[in-house]
Amino acid sequence: MLRVCVIGFGRIGREHVNWIAESEIAQAVCVVDVTQACRERAIGMGLPAYAALTEALEKQGIDAVLVSVPTAFHFDAACEAIARGLHVMVEKPVALNFDEAKQLHQRATAAGRVLSVFHNRRWDPDYLTLKRAIDAGELGTVFNVESRLTQYSSCVGPAAREFRPNWRNEKSFGGGGLFDWGSHFIDQLHLLLAPAKPVRVYAQLRGRVWSSDCDDFARVVIDFDTGVVAMMEINTITTRPVPRWRVDAQRGSVDAPDSPEFDTTAWAQLLLSPGRLAGTIADAGRRGVV
Repeated sequence: MLRVCVIGFGRIGREHVNWIAESEIAQAVCVVDVTQACRERAIGMGLPAYAALTEALEKQGIDAVLVSVPTAFHFDAACEAIARGLHVMVEKPVALNFDEAKQLHQRATAAGRVLSVFHNRRWDPDYLTLKRAIDAGELGTVFNVESRLTQYSSCVGPAAREFRPNWRNEKSFGGGGLFDWGSHFIDQLHLLLAPAKPVRVYAQLRGRVWSSDCDDFARVVIDFDTGVVAMMEINTITTRPVPRWRVDAQRGSVDAPDSPEFDTTAWAQLLLSPGRLAGTIADAGRRGVV
């Protein structure tokens, strides 16, 4: 059984403990958090909690860490864990920039440790349904893919109130929609269109309503070497939400509905019109989704 220490016990850290509890190969054995209130919350859930990884290592047998602190602290936390011989899973995005991500990869490789990024949305029903439809050729040649999250509400969400609850609206902490939902959606686009490779990327990032420090509107356009165009948009400043997915292809255009609850099952209801495959694409892929 892999013994895991969760570093950062805010909202996502608590979610990770619940997810790990469902695993047959791993167990959460302790928590590290600089905030006393978060440590007390972990203790209340039956988990030993420490202020630093060194303290946890002195008292616990640990094989791996799961890093779920704010983005700006990913690099330092992962570096320390690798240096201490631990395997590392990091919440997305892995780091603030490419140089930090590359350094983490190099350090983990040199130490013979596993370094991975938590991209749980690779198993979302909407993404899997669309991917199966594309891979099966149901849409014919794909010309354009648009992936959006639209709402009139900040991305901050129910963060831990004891530690800088507004950090997702602060640039220095790695805030903004691009780093939040956007990192998931770009990852999905990359896998959805593989083996196509990006050849050009254009981005628009704006802070308009919820933050002037980082983006509450993010649009990224990617040209692929196959000629397909993809767009990712995180728009938290609109009062008129639009479909989660839009795909234009040889056999017609696909829309997936918006869902204020971010219901991936609702997003998976893909409507194709017009064209030879009119009607709803069967969501056969939802069975067995991890």
